Amino acid sequence: MRVHLIRRASLEEYGLRHPLSRNSLSELIVKLKYADWGIPIDITKTFPDADILGNGSSRVIFNINGNRYRLICKYKFGFKQVHLYVCWIGTHSEYDKICSASNQYDINIF
Repeated sequence: MRVHLIRRASLEEYGLRHPLSRNSLSELIVKLKYADWGIPIDITKTFPDADILGNGSSRVIFNINGNRYRLICKYKFGFKQVHLYVCWIGTHSEYDKICSASNQYDINIF
């Protein structure tokens, strides 16, 4: 199924504010344009470094620019297409803060 990226503008805006992420985000957007996913594991065929979160969260974490940045998305497989919602994007160190031991469940809010 084709992938419909929700809030592509968020990625483009982030790329403008963080120039080091711009090329990698553009590559991600192009790969999504041509992606054909039928089940969640197909995400990792397109993006081998992506981490699919467990426990039915329907979330995936993408590594951007050699893992300098992280992108959290929620996915929903529909009848004809996959909806991929941009939930959060930030540096790896910002990601580590929301996933620290004291905040380990905060990632679920994204």
